[in-house]
Amino acid sequence: MIDAPGKLPSLNALKAFEAAARHLNFRLAAEELGVTQGAVAQQVRGLEGELGVKLFERLPRTLALTGEGRAYIADIRRAFEIIARATGALKPQPVRLTISTTPTFASKWLIPRLPDFTARHPELDLHILATERMSSFQADGVDLAVRYGRPPFGPGLATELLFGQEIVAVGSPMLLSGRPPPKTSAEFSGYTLLHDAHNFWPEFIEKHLGKLERTSFKGISFSQTSHAIEAAIAGQGIVLANRDFVQRDLEEGRLIRALEGSLFGPSDFYLVWPRYRNSGAIDMVVAWMIAEAHRR
Repeated sequence: MIDAPGKLPSLNALKAFEAAARHLNFRLAAEELGVTQGAVAQQVRGLEGELGVKLFERLPRTLALTGEGRAYIADIRRAFEIIARATGALKPQPVRLTISTTPTFASKWLIPRLPDFTARHPELDLHILATERMSSFQADGVDLAVRYGRPPFGPGLATELLFGQEIVAVGSPMLLSGRPPPKTSAEFSGYTLLHDAHNFWPEFIEKHLGKLERTSFKGISFSQTSHAIEAAIAGQGIVLANRDFVQRDLEEGRLIRALEGSLFGPSDFYLVWPRYRNSGAIDMVVAWMIAEAHRR
């Protein structure tokens, strides 16, 4: 049987004493606690009377802890810290989930959709690891990855198709409005082509405008597709991009289609995660991302 603790002073009195000891001022302690200065002074006087010792020297403009007060406040603060830790330990802790993506996927698809998800699931602490490097599930602590390719991605990995690689040619309305769509590669050569690391332009032009003619195309190259898309929004040229990456820009009028045709790439976008991780948080994020991909 656990013995009951000895008689404890009033918790409100101890809180008033602790605040006054930090500020060495009843008025500032009262402002912190949301009570009157007189209430703090009265709580401290009552505590001193109950303990039978003087905790403060009352000076003209401030307070000074007595020797007994200094010894007492050290233990009281440790007691409050123990109570705070014990209370915090009872509260549900956020579930941390690391998602590995490319920078373009993060900026053009995932991040614009996150506010609604995080508002509905505050219990999840999401960490977005955006890098061109292939992240490791073990070494980098990745729980869920977005991979561009075709399965299988490795032993012990579960996969779900997120969306296919449908490539479209888009540009800014300020660049394309009022001009007829090009019908030949020669007509298309009047535009600056914005390239990324994939460089689907030769295949796209040949498919939709016929065999490439001996025409020099002006171009600007970017290491990341997201930068090429931003350059297109700024009116610097036409970019080839996955339709899902530019869908919002098309809907909101920042980009328009330069040609109606599209090109289906050799790889698609998949969600990949370790099969052995039975995690409700992973299941929730996977279901949400797939539902978002199907909204188009």
